Amino acid sequence: MCESTAYVLKDGKEEMVLENVDFLENSEDQVKLVNLFGEEKTIRAKVKTLSLVDHKIVLEPL
Repeated sequence: MCESTAYVLKDGKEEMVLENVDFLENSEDQVKLVNLFGEEKTIRAKVKTLSLVDHKIVLEPL
C-alpha cells in the first residue's frame, strides 16, 4: 500500500491527524487530506516533511 499517515506538530510532538491518506492538496494557508475511505480533513497548516518511503506526512500549523 502507498497510503500515508498525516501528523500535525503540537508542542514539538507529532499528533496523528488522519491515517490511510491517499490524496493531499496544498494551498497557500491550508492542507486538505482525504483517505481511502473518503474521510476528509482540512487543516490550517503547511507541509513540513513528506516521506514516501516511511508513508509519513508531517504538517506544521500556521
